[in-house]
Amino acid sequence: MKTALVLFTRDLRVHDNPALAAAARESETVVPLFVLDPEILATFGAPNRAAFLLDSLADLDRSLTGLGARLVIRRGDVVEETTRIAAESEAGAVHLAEDVSAYAQRREGRLRSALAESRRELRTAAGVTVVPPGALAPVGTGGPYRVFTPYWNRWKLAALRSVLGAPERLAPAAGAVESDQLPLLGDLVPAPASPSLPRGGEREGRARLARWLDDGIAAYRTSAEDLTSSTTSGLSPYLHFGCVSALEVVEGARERPGGEAFIRQMCWRDFHHQLHAADPSISGRDLRPRGDRWRDDPEALERWQEGLTGYPIVDAAMRQLRSEGVMHNRARLVTASFLAKHLYLDWRQGAAHFARQLVDGDVANNTGNWQWVAGTGADTRPNRVFNPLRQARRLDPNGEYVRRWIPELAGIDGPAVHEPWHLPHATRGAYPLPIVDHDEAVSRFRAARGLEIG
Repeated sequence: MKTALVLFTRDLRVHDNPALAAAARESETVVPLFVLDPEILATFGAPNRAAFLLDSLADLDRSLTGLGARLVIRRGDVVEETTRIAAESEAGAVHLAEDVSAYAQRREGRLRSALAESRRELRTAAGVTVVPPGALAPVGTGGPYRVFTPYWNRWKLAALRSVLGAPERLAPAAGAVESDQLPLLGDLVPAPASPSLPRGGEREGRARLARWLDDGIAAYRTSAEDLTSSTTSGLSPYLHFGCVSALEVVEGARERPGGEAFIRQMCWRDFHHQLHAADPSISGRDLRPRGDRWRDDPEALERWQEGLTGYPIVDAAMRQLRSEGVMHNRARLVTASFLAKHLYLDWRQGAAHFARQLVDGDVANNTGNWQWVAGTGADTRPNRVFNPLRQARRLDPNGEYVRRWIPELAGIDGPAVHEPWHLPHATRGAYPLPIVDHDEAVSRFRAARGLEIG
């Protein structure tokens, strides 16, 4: 084949990119393409994800240009633009990384049909997950794993493909293919990005991975739940945008002492992806319905979103999310549990807010984790409730994290900052009293689920 087109989506890298590697191997010339699709851009409610994407695309363009073929940028419907570029460049095939969301599956189906009309082929490749989503299934069911531990036991023994290097050279198509300019952040979203947002892109992602494997992963098992520590990898946005390969991350972690605890978290990512690949409707539908009749309380939802619930550990995490577009995994569980089980508000409202704010707003991971916390997903203990005060003492024992994100409480020393309702009004200032009593909230939740109270 003379020319192939590579449609980049969530695989913004040149190392260990099976779609790019296949195009380079099977064709004489390669056209790399990224389409800024309004359907996706509309989900970027906060500027941090858009800024990270633009960084990543600029870095990808530099890498591809260094290999010989610059990145073509188009803006519009992804299928229309891809088929148009394929025709302009006389590409015989389009290479695409497989993905699992409803949007991704719909995109793949539309693209396959559109290309077939012009006698072109769509060739898909793995690349978003470690193990391809449909590769593992319980014996005799034909469906996905719905419980994590059996999946983990199979997953960790699965045969993996080899990690691929970057292509040595990419020959560009003979004719010039017009490209739009990469837009400025202000062209996509009205607000500026957080000044503390890490730079996106493969170069930064690979450097961060190397530092993590050398200096961080050994302490992960013992310190990963400390909200004030820097011992988490910080790789989640790079994984979401495919700036680093999930497979390469796992293979690197295998070689380091203490890597299994981190690899298990990578397996959780694959677990959620295989569930969504089998049924993408679970991004908005309960995997395991519990008969919940969620409350309708816009004021409570807004107070949760703004970090004004009166529970400092919850509010600190929500304010960090609003400011930086990131949140520690354990803090995500605490804040999500508070919305679903203390306030008894629909988990979908929380998932939508996280999707708008998170730099790493991945459909499968986000909604999978929300359903786990709400008890409508893969959790084998669906009625567990995270006690925010107990979690605060465990995750932020001296209150450093809370004081950083809640300036109203910055003058309160030590763990007393987690219970400001016990302090005089002058001490806690404008910080609100708790929106709900913990014991009363748990009793209401248990009654709503038809459980015995006591």
